[in-house]
Amino acid sequence: MKILITGASGLIGSSICARLVDEGHSVVAVTRPGGIAPFGVTETVRLDVSAAVDISDWTALLEGVDAVINCAGALQQSHREHVAGVHVAGPAALFQACEQLGVKRVIHFSAIGVDREQPTEFSKTKLRGDDVLAARDLTWVILRPSVVLGFPAFGASALVRGLAALPVLPVMPQTGLLQVVQLDDVVTTVLKMLSPEAPSRLALELAGPEQLPFHEVVALFRQWFGWRPALPVPVPNILAFLLFSLGDFAGRLGWRPAMRTTARQEILRGATGDGAAWRAATGIEPRSLREALQARQASVQERWFAKLFFLKPMIFVVLPLFWISTGIISLTAGYDEGMTLMNRANAGMFAAPSVIAGALADILIGATIALRRTSRLGLWGAVLLSLFYAAAGTVLLPELWNEPLGPLLKIWPILVLHLVALAILEER
Repeated sequence: MKILITGASGLIGSSICARLVDEGHSVVAVTRPGGIAPFGVTETVRLDVSAAVDISDWTALLEGVDAVINCAGALQQSHREHVAGVHVAGPAALFQACEQLGVKRVIHFSAIGVDREQPTEFSKTKLRGDDVLAARDLTWVILRPSVVLGFPAFGASALVRGLAALPVLPVMPQTGLLQVVQLDDVVTTVLKMLSPEAPSRLALELAGPEQLPFHEVVALFRQWFGWRPALPVPVPNILAFLLFSLGDFAGRLGWRPAMRTTARQEILRGATGDGAAWRAATGIEPRSLREALQARQASVQERWFAKLFFLKPMIFVVLPLFWISTGIISLTAGYDEGMTLMNRANAGMFAAPSVIAGALADILIGATIALRRTSRLGLWGAVLLSLFYAAAGTVLLPELWNEPLGPLLKIWPILVLHLVALAILEER
């Protein structure tokens, strides 16, 4: 079969691509602009689903396609994510194009519980997307998984790992129960639903066999890592609100943190459902979280990722603050000290412009790192500027290498931290 998959670089989409390729299918992978092409697919198309709102945006891609799997999703509105566009407008055009071109089989990912309660724009638009598909003359299947956990890490699966690495176990207030579902079971469901004999025009809830509070899910992952149990610490409401608000602020800068207001409201609602229809339609007996973890031991890569999860946002807070505050200090309280150094270097009439230019460059570097869209450019700019400062200091004031506070020596650990930030920058 030739199958088109949207959201192909995401947690679910990329795993479906891998299984389909392994089974010999031809896969057209639609990823967001800048997304990494799934390995082994027939073709990769980089397309913003939220902007592909005309049938003509999809017709050429559907040539020769036998089935469509829509895995595209967005958690919360930002300048990088248009929730209604990804969940409703873009898929509506895709489904209409499928109907016109005779691509009957469409498998569409929604979220568990959206037909019962819609506390956020995420769940409201997910339900609207479901309704748009259900109105089409297609052999559709809507899959509504609970929280999906697997060995690839993104979103909830990454957050759980990060929380499991903390020295204490944070117990967030007012969290609902979760029936986590294994990624492998989700992917197997998709393959079964692609069969011509599979049922259609139905919505299935994909829910695991047990209901767990969120902190118990985290505790199981910590046990899997081989670490001693962490001390449970209740998180006060005000602190939880602050953390999720900081996540919202990061989202406005273009980052996609797992901890945002939408995640909080959806977790408060819980993620439970009735998987009986799913089991009956597919014959799948979903595995519990413990069973899935026991089937594969934690690797050193897993432990590294978990420990780096919360260090990454700390790095991307510290580095912009470091550069911006350095620039501000150079223009204010540290201006005279800067002028003294430039005069020691015999800069003459260039002393003041050099201090001001350096300060403005520092502020620009910090702001560029803070914005996700320009962060890579900012990090490389910081590396080059640091090397320039080291070279200029060596030529103009070589005695700085002998200063007790080591202003030039400190450049090297700063450089290494920027290289670490570049190495862990990508979210997928």
